[in-house]
Amino acid sequence: MDEREWLTERFEEHRSRLRAVAYRMLGSVSEADDAVQEAWLRVSRADAASVENPAGWLTTVVARVCLNMLRSRGSRREEPLDVRVPDPVVGPDSGLDPEQQAVLADSVGLALLVVLETLTPAERLAFVLHDMFAVPFEEIAPMVDRSPAAARQLASRARRRVRGQAPAPDADLARQRKVVDAFFAAARDGDFDALVAVLDPQVVLRSDGGPARPRHTVVVTGARAVAGQAVTFGRLSPFARPALVNGAAGVVVVADGRPLSVMGFTVADGRIVAIDVLADPDRLAALDLTTLGD
Repeated sequence: MDEREWLTERFEEHRSRLRAVAYRMLGSVSEADDAVQEAWLRVSRADAASVENPAGWLTTVVARVCLNMLRSRGSRREEPLDVRVPDPVVGPDSGLDPEQQAVLADSVGLALLVVLETLTPAERLAFVLHDMFAVPFEEIAPMVDRSPAAARQLASRARRRVRGQAPAPDADLARQRKVVDAFFAAARDGDFDALVAVLDPQVVLRSDGGPARPRHTVVVTGARAVAGQAVTFGRLSPFARPALVNGAAGVVVVADGRPLSVMGFTVADGRIVAIDVLADPDRLAALDLTTLGD
């Protein structure tokens, strides 16, 4: 087997892991695919004769590509967004397909990705690689031009923010769905007390309508404030289709065959702690929602 064939086999062997790394780094399936393709172009031109750990080497290459993409993304923005809801991975309520499962791997909720969007590129890389993929700080440090100790501090800062703003969801998907259904039932009936009861006192509602909207981002905090917004959800109830959003209970709102929003819910200890809504028409149009059926 020549070097090119060996490289191709190793890359295909680790492609799912590389896509998973890139999705966590970029919060976009399409950008993750672009990053993996760019990584392959770099790998195919490299001298791999001395590579002893293909998985580690390939992870480093795709991580560097993603880091550059994050930095470029930040420099293109004229104004920082208040909140950016990443592109969700959406599948039928019956379960995700194997390719979607491979991207999400150990379940990366939308709320977690929203928090990752608030990190600096270096913090995000250090946290994703170390905490999610067990890459040693000695290997992370050169990617961010820091010492291993400084890379450890980057991950630590990111970890504190994640723990404070993205609580771990309940593992029981049926329990999640029961809570989300109760939320929509209360919203449909205009039952304010029932809404407050199903919401965590510190619940956060984040909505990203895209740059074309006058107020393209909305953040509402607290159970009573979020419940006060829920009349909108009540009107949407007839158009809400149950779906898995990043592996958790969510809905896709579809009217006249056109998606209006994707709503991801984070349920912890039997209550909703976060609602993340993507309502950007351009980004919704780019999502593959064909698996949801008619």
